[in-house]
Amino acid sequence: MCTDILENGFSTEGTTVRARWEDGAPAYTIKQFGVVNRYDLSEEFPALTLRKTAIKTATDELLWIWQRKSNNIKDLNGHIWDEWADQTGSIGKAYGYQMSKKYKFAQGEMDQVDNVIWQLKNQPQSRRIMTNIYNFDDLSEMNLEPCAYSMTFNVTGNKLNGILNQRSQDILAANNWNVVQYAVLIMMLAQVTGFVPGELVHVISDAHIYDRHIPLIRELISRKEFPAPKVTLNPEVKDFYDFTPDDVIVENYQAGEQIKDIPIAI
Repeated sequence: MCTDILENGFSTEGTTVRARWEDGAPAYTIKQFGVVNRYDLSEEFPALTLRKTAIKTATDELLWIWQRKSNNIKDLNGHIWDEWADQTGSIGKAYGYQMSKKYKFAQGEMDQVDNVIWQLKNQPQSRRIMTNIYNFDDLSEMNLEPCAYSMTFNVTGNKLNGILNQRSQDILAANNWNVVQYAVLIMMLAQVTGFVPGELVHVISDAHIYDRHIPLIRELISRKEFPAPKVTLNPEVKDFYDFTPDDVIVENYQAGEQIKDIPIAI
């Protein structure tokens, strides 16, 4: 994916871009439109081995949104959202806030996460099992509009599959982070609803590499790969709301040296 973006992507240099570097310079990108990646979770866990992804920290952020349904960084152990939080710690009406909103479904009033779990348990052949947090009514009150905004779940046989839709992605900083998160989510939901993990399909509308990330990406993709780690869940957990990052068991994770101090465009 990265090689294709670098060799065949479109450069935004010279155009008007919103994102800026910390020094105020425009953050240009090389981008590809409509990137689709598929990960078969029954074959291996899709953690990057060129450098290590913090799987448990990524899981904590996922649970912050999907389980704790919070929009306040004080409920999060990591610091990746600090740039977008106000003085109270809130990121506005984004992410977890949207997951906590109640809607009237045929089976009663509940939020989107509870609706997904209910449908997987009660009508798994439905083609309407999905979430969407890109709520236009609340966009003006979000400190960051959702990047990964929609999940569609589909049961095929005994496998739970999912499609993650993402409007925009900083490939170096966020790609494997999101892949790991939603792989874990499918594993968790499969375990508590009686299925096995199937396929994660990741659809990225604007997959981009920032100009200051290009040398980092080139060095990264030249590295030696390692076999995928073994990632499993604590089999004793039967309720989605009981999972913690410690219930994600990571074994034999070999990876290359970490890249430190990656500049982030905001």
